[in-house]
Amino acid sequence: MESPNRKSAQKFLYLHYQSAVSSTNRGSSMKNILFQPPFSSNNSFSGSWIKENTKPMEFRLHTQQRAAQRAIFDSSVSIKHYIIEQHKKQVEKVLKVIEEEEVRMLRREMIPRAQLMPLFDRPFLPQRSTRPLTVPREPSFRMASSKHGSRISCR
Repeated sequence: MESPNRKSAQKFLYLHYQSAVSSTNRGSSMKNILFQPPFSSNNSFSGSWIKENTKPMEFRLHTQQRAAQRAIFDSSVSIKHYIIEQHKKQVEKVLKVIEEEEVRMLRREMIPRAQLMPLFDRPFLPQRSTRPLTVPREPSFRMASSKHGSRISCR
């Protein structure tokens, strides 16, 4: 691994070399300039000064994976809603059956029953009531006296 100072020195030398070559060889093509080695082979610097073309790395988007996960989640939610709906329907059905049974029982109790016919072969003897008699009270027609003691006189 090269140190950062060495890299910056190489970069400086390369740029300096390019500017010198470009000023002397204005008529030559850029290809010749770029592929000429800046230093001789006995120099301590190694490697090419020209970057190779980079190839794009393959990448995978997670959209397909997320779509599959979302589909699984949506199906589980729909199954859950379906189960809840079925449970509600079952509870409503049971409540309806119970309510109908209660209505049936109430109607049985509410059926008017006929009273028994009186027996006419025996004579009817009315019985005296066991309630005490009411005692009548006399109404009071007196005028209420006023608090001030004044009386209305009639002449």
